[in-house]
Amino acid sequence: MLGFFSNDIAIDLGTANTLIWMKGKGVVLNEPSIVAFDRTTKKIVAIGHEAQAMIGKTHRDIRTIRPLKDGVIADFEIAEGMLRAFIRQISPTWQPARRIVVCVPSGITEVEKRAVRDSAEHAGAKEVHLIAEPMAAAIGIGLDVEAPVGNMIIDIGGGTTEIAVIALSGIVNDESIRIAGDEMTNAIVQYFKKHHNILIGERTAEAIKHQVGSAMPLNEEIQVEVRGRDLVAGIPRMTTVTRAEIRDALAEPILAIVEAVKLSLERTPPELSADILERGIMLTGGGGLLRGLDERIRRETSLPVFVADDPLTAVARGTGKVLENLPLYSQVLIKSRRY
Repeated sequence: MLGFFSNDIAIDLGTANTLIWMKGKGVVLNEPSIVAFDRTTKKIVAIGHEAQAMIGKTHRDIRTIRPLKDGVIADFEIAEGMLRAFIRQISPTWQPARRIVVCVPSGITEVEKRAVRDSAEHAGAKEVHLIAEPMAAAIGIGLDVEAPVGNMIIDIGGGTTEIAVIALSGIVNDESIRIAGDEMTNAIVQYFKKHHNILIGERTAEAIKHQVGSAMPLNEEIQVEVRGRDLVAGIPRMTTVTRAEIRDALAEPILAIVEAVKLSLERTPPELSADILERGIMLTGGGGLLRGLDERIRRETSLPVFVADDPLTAVARGTGKVLENLPLYSQVLIKSRRY
């Protein structure tokens, strides 16, 4: 097996989750982008699932954060440490990566791009390539991005929603908004504070979103019990909410995503609009799994909307394909980076 080992990797460095794809092995790591570290020494105590279990439960000496915010690096030092730890986790005998391909939001600034490059290089990479997330997602789900036809991708991650029209190995137009899964989670937290006088944690809100969150009324309108802290009495309290209430809580971020999709369609050249009418819109990313979201966009745009197979790993798989065929996808890297 050692003869097939390669130290070329592709990284989907997401706000919510980090996925690492290794040449010849596929996706070898899928962990939350969360780090627990000592406040005094900044030494990393835990990463990924282990750190996620600590959220809201640490003592004053340990802090738990996401080093990425809205799809970009917010804490350079911790992000670099997280990357190093994830790379070591893949293989205890890991050598510094010769080549790394990292996907980035299409709307990030030059400074943010540089931060991603520097983090990857400091984590051991000799050669770093960047690719826009919607392009990676399109390649990951098997779309022919080199063809002279329009493909529309909506990639809803943790920190950003990436909407792009792709043709001839390039992004014709794109919308990158910093409203996605995290904003939906926060909207649920704020809803409970405002309407139930209960403070709930991020993990609880995330679980509620997965359990009963929806973008459209569904046949089964179930209820869920929620535990939190009473903001008036200051003691633990339980309340019951319906799926309709959670839908109301999610209304604002969902509307923002729908409006961004409409804006992108308005900016699309007519010939490509005709292609999208025929081929439809593809949904990728964890946010694409929200119940009824595809139907909501379908009704708002009157276009076919499809949720891709395994949308959570689409970007990582696409980034991996680019890594495997860098000469073939060199045009994609150049056009998607636009540096």
